[in-house]
Amino acid sequence: MSKVITPGLGQATGKASAALKASHSKILFASSLGTVFEWYDFFLYGSLAAFIAKHFFAKADPATGLIFALLAFAAGFIVRPFGALVFGRLGDMIGRKYTFLATILIMGISTFGVGLLPTYDSIGIAAPVILISLRLLQGLALGGEYGGAAVYVAEHAPRGQRGLFTSWIQTTGTLGLFLSLLVILATRTSVGEAQFAEWGWRIPFLLSIVLLGVSVWIRMAMHESPVFEQMKKEGTTSKAPLTESFLRWSNLKFVLIALFGITGGLGCVWYAGQFYVLLFLTQTLKVDGVLANMLVAAGLALATPFFVFFGWLSDKVGRKKVILAGMALAALTYFPIFKALTHYANPALESALAHSPVVVVADPAECHFQFNLTGTSKFTSSCDLAKAQLVAASVNYGIENAAPGTVAVIKVGSQTIKSLDISRMPPDEAKQKLAAFANDLTGIIRSAGYPPKANPDAMNKPMVLLLIFVLVFYVTMAYGPTAAALVELFPSKLRYSSMSLPYHIGTGWMGGLLPTTAFAMVALKGDIYYGLWYPVVAAALTLVIGLVFLPETRDADISA
Repeated sequence: MSKVITPGLGQATGKASAALKASHSKILFASSLGTVFEWYDFFLYGSLAAFIAKHFFAKADPATGLIFALLAFAAGFIVRPFGALVFGRLGDMIGRKYTFLATILIMGISTFGVGLLPTYDSIGIAAPVILISLRLLQGLALGGEYGGAAVYVAEHAPRGQRGLFTSWIQTTGTLGLFLSLLVILATRTSVGEAQFAEWGWRIPFLLSIVLLGVSVWIRMAMHESPVFEQMKKEGTTSKAPLTESFLRWSNLKFVLIALFGITGGLGCVWYAGQFYVLLFLTQTLKVDGVLANMLVAAGLALATPFFVFFGWLSDKVGRKKVILAGMALAALTYFPIFKALTHYANPALESALAHSPVVVVADPAECHFQFNLTGTSKFTSSCDLAKAQLVAASVNYGIENAAPGTVAVIKVGSQTIKSLDISRMPPDEAKQKLAAFANDLTGIIRSAGYPPKANPDAMNKPMVLLLIFVLVFYVTMAYGPTAAALVELFPSKLRYSSMSLPYHIGTGWMGGLLPTTAFAMVALKGDIYYGLWYPVVAAALTLVIGLVFLPETRDADISA
């Protein structure tokens, strides 16, 4: 039987196909660009934590102030699951489009507000209170953003290409961080370091109002997801998405699998590979801030295309294999990679750590866990003072027990220095004695070879860049297929709520608290690498749980 060819049909089909591709491109661009801007807003704070600490937590000492600033950064992560509940419910009930249009408005206005906020010196305690409030609003907004963008794109994607399409959403966190670093670098070089530290740090926050305007304009032109439109037409949308998602075992079991078999380890791998590494370079290895930002930005730029590659690969071989391979590599290689960073970024520090070991000999009852959430605790014992000074200088130390009531002694190679107890001293005398002690200890540390800063001329920059690239490469492997896997785990009427909560608990709580927790762990043990146990254990546990319980979702029908 001959094939009947209708005149003009091929041309019409070609035009329809071109129109469909253009529509898909517009959806990807609009969803991804808006989400990039939201991540840009969110990560500005973390990248500028050291400057924010000086202006909003001015009454604390520098080390405690940085911890406060990181805790305020973490506050935005802590509320993200609550944003997931609020906006996830709205997204499943009233639609994907309008929900994540609201999230970008909240995020943009909050970020702009940080740029305008008076400092502690101007309005006192109100400054950090308002700052944390704005961080909470940012966290709530981001809690609703990611799920909306991922669901919206997946529900438009052709079957067999969901991994590829949603991988563009997976690039947005890294691109947002990359954009924030570029804007910060441009501002620092334009106004100079002194002016940037004084007021120039506000400029990246204020620029967000422009990004907000662009994002809102783009999203206003978007149409609702076809899957949601079909549910709305058929009257099958959920009337109680939170109840159905989290109080019914048939769905709750997949929420738990998503959390412990994907997102828990994913959050830790993401923040270790892209954010903690920056803090490690600047705070621990004492690399110049501008140089460290440039290296991390370059590593992000080189690795970002692999998000799309691994999304595409997951369409061919499955989501589970790719995601868990990234977890396995991270768990196995984080310690050697970060030790290699020390070797190539600050070889003088590595040499000092190896050849001039430091020991604090102290009464164990006088040595406390210096993790001060409220800022009211004062660590004034001789052991606490010794540990605080050594951590600030990126010096590893061991602890030997001494008799009760003994004043701590610090041994640096063959040299020793006696610490002091300022708990009963008048404030002026304590300040004077502490300054003298810090000065004497610094002299001994420097004579033992511990450098005040990393020497850029001694740094092997290509190797540092390669190591950063590898860390981000792991992120792309674990993260690239994740949006597709999460979307495919859940039924359409519960998808926004069900995937958003485990995602933001994993990335918001387990991942977002990594910098603060890791630095506290370092201070506890006196080992600059000890904080790496946090992401290593999280990735390893996720790998095991994922291997046992996570189903392969590549061929799932997401219209059901």
